Amino acid sequence: MPKAFGAAGWLISLVLIILLGFFSFMTTTFVVETMSVANARLRWKTREKQNEVHKATFEEKLHAAFANNHKKRVHGPPYSYYERMKKDDAHTEDVIEDEEENQSEEERRALLAPVNDPKRRRVDLYDITERVEMGQMASMFFNKIGWYLFYLCIVIYLYGDLAIYAAAVPKSLRDITCPVNITCNIKPSKQINLTNSSPCWGTAVNRQNAYRVYLGAFSLLLGPFVFFNVQKTKYLQLLTSLMRWVAFTIMIILAMTRITHGKGEGHPKMESITSVPNLFGVCVYSFMCQHSLPSLVTPIKNKRHLSLLVFFDFLVILVFYLVLSFTGIFCFNNKDIKDIYTLNFMDKCDPITSAKEISYFLGLFPVFTLSTNFPIIAITLRNNLKTLFHRDGYTYPWIIDRIFFPLLTIVPPIAVAFGTDDLEFLVGVTGSYAGAGIQYLVPAFLVYSARKEQRILFGPGSINKHTSPFRHTFWVYFVWIWGTLSIIFVTVNHILTKS
Repeated sequence: MPKAFGAAGWLISLVLIILLGFFSFMTTTFVVETMSVANARLRWKTREKQNEVHKATFEEKLHAAFANNHKKRVHGPPYSYYERMKKDDAHTEDVIEDEEENQSEEERRALLAPVNDPKRRRVDLYDITERVEMGQMASMFFNKIGWYLFYLCIVIYLYGDLAIYAAAVPKSLRDITCPVNITCNIKPSKQINLTNSSPCWGTAVNRQNAYRVYLGAFSLLLGPFVFFNVQKTKYLQLLTSLMRWVAFTIMIILAMTRITHGKGEGHPKMESITSVPNLFGVCVYSFMCQHSLPSLVTPIKNKRHLSLLVFFDFLVILVFYLVLSFTGIFCFNNKDIKDIYTLNFMDKCDPITSAKEISYFLGLFPVFTLSTNFPIIAITLRNNLKTLFHRDGYTYPWIIDRIFFPLLTIVPPIAVAFGTDDLEFLVGVTGSYAGAGIQYLVPAFLVYSARKEQRILFGPGSINKHTSPFRHTFWVYFVWIWGTLSIIFVTVNHILTKS
């Protein structure tokens, strides 16, 4: 992000990231509302099935009681007609009373309890208690074409994710391990222009070949995980998150320290329209969380002020991104900022810190965090590919299920990473197209369809306590228009820039 900020200019970057953060918050509330309607729909279906089962069971028992009574009447003592009828009626009333007494409180509860029912306050129809993933919501609220488009968007985004990870790790290792023979008396870092053809390990191996060696090793070490399932990654994810916060905090402190000591070299420009498309893609990619919301929101116990909690979460993230990016563009010369920002803290001529341990920790930070996430994302992509091509009543043969789909998952992103190591381009394209689809278009279509389903099932007067603050239909149309125009603008700009 700091490199994209430096290229687009500080004013445009400031305005655009605030605007994109606002839109991302809006669509996040759309997804939360859709999750609540999905939970209500599942809860309603469950209660409907329970009522049908209880009704069928009651009718069977009542029929058995009548049959038993008829048998006694045939083989029993000779009652008069009046006595038999009186005895039958009394027995039938006893059966009904017994059945009503045996019914549990849950069985006798109304399908939709009244608002003043104390039990309704405890278990609301729209409570988000079950994790409903976006794929399941797409199956609930989209038609067949919408379902296919959703999974296609998810698959493209995950492919882009894997390509970014596959390029970032080898590039970090290459830049750390490739020696640069320079003298530092006249700031040679400003005079040396390292390219892929520059030597790395002697004259035999250049930087591009070194990158490909690391990429090959990365593929051989982490690629096989896609053939299996990875479970119990909770503590691994917690460790990754902790490393992320520590690394970001260290980078902010080091950059601010250099700026306050008057050693900042950055003089960012105010605006540059030609760099906006990449900035747009980077910002969209940075705010991407919509597809992970079911796993994040469902475990929260108290969801009373969920929208407010999400708002403050986005506010903290926005401030964090702004501080990280602005300290970066004022600390380093904007022409020298690397697309992997952590590598700026490993300058051998003008080190930002004397502690080499910190420099190497920051340089290797992407290697640790991205390597741990790569197998998880690859397995997620593999499962989504299986879902996308699945047909009802059809079971994949072993070779398709265990060999073809894993290879289809891992080969394309590795091939892209072999073709380019331009991370700014990869992030920009992934965020601008698939990212915009998942972050803007999909949530807007989901909430629109969910609201329609809610009115059909529960009536227009049903109140959803998790309704988005942007409940007016205008905001849904606005997001559709914004997402579509953004994709068109980015595409046209790329075409004009290349031509």
